[in-house]
Amino acid sequence: VQLQASGGGLVQPGGSLRLSCAASAFTLEHYAIGWFRQAPGKEREGVACIGSSAGPTYWPDSVKGRFTISRDKAKNTVYLQMNSLKPEDTAVYYCASVIGSLCPFELSEYHNWGQGTEVTVSS
Repeated sequence: VQLQASGGGLVQPGGSLRLSCAASAFTLEHYAIGWFRQAPGKEREGVACIGSSAGPTYWPDSVKGRFTISRDKAKNTVYLQMNSLKPEDTAVYYCASVIGSLCPFELSEYHNWGQGTEVTVSS
């Protein structure tokens, strides 16, 4: 069972994108859903997470105030709204899940990793 991330693309610096994370085989409502990214040559890092009943968590200081994670229970989808994009946001973005309301920092706690969606910020 995998989550499906979509919505990536090529955008100019300062632009916006909204990524979607959807699941067809299970209900996301009872899971914390995290967004992660991996830039070329770098390790995968956490970006944001929303617990099943808790508020959002953002990890890199660089995305705070620019990225917003949200959940649409009716659509069984979690979104990552990315504004004021910078070239350093270029990466493949993944979503993954962990049962429960909390968002662990360790990536190894997460499951159901999908294939990711590529985001390129360039002029």
